[in-house]
Amino acid sequence: MIAALTLLTGSFSVKDASINARISISETFVFVAVLLFGTPAGTIMVLLEALIVIFWMSPIGRPFHRLVFNLAAPAIALWIAATVFFLFPGIEPYSLHSTPLADLILPLTAFTGLYFLLNSWLVAIAVGLETQQSAMVIWWTRFTWLSVNYFSGASVAALIVTYMRELAPSALLIIVPLLVVSYLTFRTAMGRVEDSNKHLSELNRLYLSTIETLAMAIDAKDQITHGHIRRVQGYAVGLARHIGVTDDKLIKAIEAAALLHDMGKLAVPEYILNKPGKLTGLEFEKMKLHASVGADILSAIDFPYPVVPIVRHHHENWDGTGYPTGIKGTDIPIGARILSVVDCFDALTSDRPYRPRLADDEALRILFERRGKMYDPLVVDTFARVHTIIAPEVGVDLPTGALDEITSSIQTRETTSLPPIEDIAAGTDAIITLYELARALAHQPNLIETGDVISKHLRRLVPFAFVVLYQYDDATDELIARHASGDLAGLTRALRIPLGQRLSGWVAANRQAILNSDPTLDLGDLARAFSPRLRSCLSCPVLLGEEQLVGVLTLYSCQSEGFTEDHRRIVEAVARQSAQAFKSAIEFSFQ
Repeated sequence: MIAALTLLTGSFSVKDASINARISISETFVFVAVLLFGTPAGTIMVLLEALIVIFWMSPIGRPFHRLVFNLAAPAIALWIAATVFFLFPGIEPYSLHSTPLADLILPLTAFTGLYFLLNSWLVAIAVGLETQQSAMVIWWTRFTWLSVNYFSGASVAALIVTYMRELAPSALLIIVPLLVVSYLTFRTAMGRVEDSNKHLSELNRLYLSTIETLAMAIDAKDQITHGHIRRVQGYAVGLARHIGVTDDKLIKAIEAAALLHDMGKLAVPEYILNKPGKLTGLEFEKMKLHASVGADILSAIDFPYPVVPIVRHHHENWDGTGYPTGIKGTDIPIGARILSVVDCFDALTSDRPYRPRLADDEALRILFERRGKMYDPLVVDTFARVHTIIAPEVGVDLPTGALDEITSSIQTRETTSLPPIEDIAAGTDAIITLYELARALAHQPNLIETGDVISKHLRRLVPFAFVVLYQYDDATDELIARHASGDLAGLTRALRIPLGQRLSGWVAANRQAILNSDPTLDLGDLARAFSPRLRSCLSCPVLLGEEQLVGVLTLYSCQSEGFTEDHRRIVEAVARQSAQAFKSAIEFSFQ
C-alpha cells in the first residue's frame, strides 16, 4: 500500500523551472516507510519516487550523469538522515516497537531537518556547478521554502503511524483529500511564482535592452573607439566568471557597467575624444571627468545591482594613483578592477588614429608591466590565462535598424540633412551627376584632371570648402596628397601622412569612414589658416574591390558638423566609382 501511494503521489509532481527540476509531495509516504519499517524501506521508497519523476515525467533528453545523480542524491540523503534518526535512544521501526508521539517529536524533527538539508544542498551544489552560480544563493532563494513540504509530510506521517498502524482502505478517505488539497495548493503557489519570475525576467530583458540602446548611442559619439563597449562587456563578464564571481547580481552589475562605463563621455568635447595624438594636460583633465560624471548621471537610476560604483572607479589604480578618488587595492570594487583590465586590453588591441592595433602578446606584456601598479595582479593573471577562451564570446552585435538611426542621429545635424538615401538614389540630380562622373572619369588619364572631375561632380551633391585626394603609397606606407581643391591647395601639395596616423591615416588603416571630426586633427595649423576656419571633415577610404586601398578622399567644411550621414554615403559611392580611374591616373602620371 505504501509503495503504491508513493508511486501515485510521485507522479503528481510540480516543475520548478528556475532550477529545471520537479518536486513531488510523496515525502509523506517516504517518512511513513521509514517510521514503520526502517532505513532500507525508506531508501527504496525514495528510489521509487525518483524513478517515477525521471522516467515517467521526463524520460527524454537527460544526460546519463544527471539521471545517476537524481537517483543517488535523495537516496543517500535519506539513508544518512534515517540512520541518524534510529541512533536516538528508544527509536525503532514501529513494526518492532511503538514509540509514543511525545517521544517521537525531537528525533523526527532532527531526521526531517537533516534529510531536507542534505537533499536540498546536494541539488543546490549540482545546479550551482552547472550554471556557475553560488550554491548558497541557489539554496537560499530556491530551496528554503521547501522545508515546509518536508516538515508537513513528516507531521502527517507521524499521525498516520501513531494512530493508524495499518493503512486500511477507510483511512484513505482521510489521507487522500489532504494530499489532494496539499498538491493543488502547492501547484497553484508554484504557478504564481513561475509567472512572477517570467514577468521579472521579461522586465530585466527590456531593462538591459534599454541600457544597450543608450550605450550604443553614447558609443557612437566616440568614433575612434566605436564598438568598444560591446567587446569590453564580453571580456568583462567572461573574466568575472573565471575569477570566481558567482553572485548573479554582481554579474549583472558588471554586464551593465561594461556597457555604461563611458557614459561620462557625454561631458567630454568630441575633439578630445577623436584626437589622434597625445592629449595635453588640460585635455586629459577634461577626459578624466568622464568617470565621475558618468557615475553621477547613473546615480539617478535606481539600479537593482551595484552598477554606479563600478562605473565611478573603473579608472582607479591598484596602487592608489588613479582617479577620481584615489582608492587602492581591494577597496576598489572587484567589478571595477575587472573592467579596468579588459578596457585597457581592448584599447591596446584596437586601431587608433595615432597608432595601429597591438598584437595580443604585446598588449598582455603591457598589462604585466602595469600589474600590481595599475591593475589587480589576480585579475591580470587570470585574464592572461583565459583571454583566448573568453574572446569568442566577444563580437556579439546588437540588433541594427533602430540603433543605426539613433547612432547616426548623434553624428549628423538635422538642419543640414538631405532626404533619405533611397530618395537620393532615385533623385534625378544624383543619378545624372553620378552618371556624368562615370563618363568623365573614363576620358581623364591625367591625375590633375581626374582630381578636378571628382571634386567638380562631388560639389554638386555635397557642400564642402576644401577637398584633398590622397594616394596610398605601399612602398613607404604613407598617404600622399595628390590633388587638392580649395584655397589651401598649394599648401597641401605633397603632404604626407603615415598610415594609421591623423584622421585620414586612421581611415586608410581601418577602411572605415570618419564623419564630422575636427580638421585640425588631420591638417593641424593648416585648418586654422583657412578663412573661415575649417570646423568639420568627412574622410572616406578609396577602395578597389573590398580591400585594395588606393587612397583616401577627405572633405573639409567651415560648418560645425557640416556633413550628414547621407553625405557620407554619397562620398563612399563616389570613392568606389572613382577608385579605378584614380589608380589608372596615378599609374599614367608616374610611369
